[in-house]
Amino acid sequence: MKPLIGLLQNDKFIQLQIIATGAHVSSRLGMTSKEIRADGFKIDEKIDIDVNGDTGIEVAESMGLGLMRFAKSYKRLQPDIVIGMGDRFEIFSAFAAAFVNRIPLAHLSGGEITEGAFDDAFRHAMTKMSSLHFVSNEEYRHRVIQLGEQPSRVFKVGEVGLDRIKGMSLLTKEQLEEDLRFSFKTRNILVTFHPVTLLKQGESLKQLEALLGSLATFPNTQLIFTKANADPEGQSINGMLEKFVAQDRKNRVLFSSLGSLRYLSLMKEVDVIVGNSSSALVEAPSLQKAAVNVGDRQNGRLKASNVIDCHPVQKAITKAIARAYTPAFKRLLKEVHNPYGDGRSAQRIINVLKKVKLEGLLIKKFYDL
Repeated sequence: MKPLIGLLQNDKFIQLQIIATGAHVSSRLGMTSKEIRADGFKIDEKIDIDVNGDTGIEVAESMGLGLMRFAKSYKRLQPDIVIGMGDRFEIFSAFAAAFVNRIPLAHLSGGEITEGAFDDAFRHAMTKMSSLHFVSNEEYRHRVIQLGEQPSRVFKVGEVGLDRIKGMSLLTKEQLEEDLRFSFKTRNILVTFHPVTLLKQGESLKQLEALLGSLATFPNTQLIFTKANADPEGQSINGMLEKFVAQDRKNRVLFSSLGSLRYLSLMKEVDVIVGNSSSALVEAPSLQKAAVNVGDRQNGRLKASNVIDCHPVQKAITKAIARAYTPAFKRLLKEVHNPYGDGRSAQRIINVLKKVKLEGLLIKKFYDL
């Protein structure tokens, strides 16, 4: 969101207000609100909804806290429109609280599919609450319209996260080594694995066990892990990662949160991105990096030619990582096209926001194909 927030802050027509929640204000999950401030932005409200747990009941409790606290925040801030991105349960609470308080919503990254996560349903629900839709490509635009949204309110702008790559000076290997206190090796792999929330309990841990078993077969390789998000079983995943890293601290490092600059810089410098994070599908193509997508979490999402899908079993994961290192696949990466945009999304969004009439924006008619 940083490129869009930066343009909003510098536009004389718009008064920017920022509400930070979720991992941004949780010490357990990285407290990344400090990075928002470091980037020169003022945080108007902090909404802490962390209940220090990740079971289904505790996630529901977090959502309940979010509904109450976002509603009170909106009463204080009196926004004309609320902008949010994606598919997280935290942002679902923010949208629901705005919706019942008659505040128009603008939704980024709608129309996408992640069949293995309950994020999928949250995303589509937020689409139905929203009055404006900013999507990354024509396929996702069609899907939002298929959900009954008026075509005149659905704008293909690209994925705003790609603007970061275009406008950011990424860190060098030497800067990363000094900042993160580890050393790159001849081979380097960045790993992010999140819970697969629509599978039965324990299945995510089985998939991670297979992934770690595969990674252990690659000797003299620097493995850089980022912790899982706040979804159910996220804490269990992080516990497994901590044990795995502790077994070989010369070749394995684990971070709670890297922030966008360090994460994208690492993505640029490593050989392969492995796991089930959307970043491997959305950002990695723009950096021409191989991505091994493990398991079901990202099923249904558009994928560029840099992505190697594999079943969440050790043999398949090992084969996929080995393929990413082949000369043929490295040649393919030089021609990869990113289906999520060109890195100029934020300005397109601003142009729409400045032209749209707020009066009557809440009134929606279902559009039948």
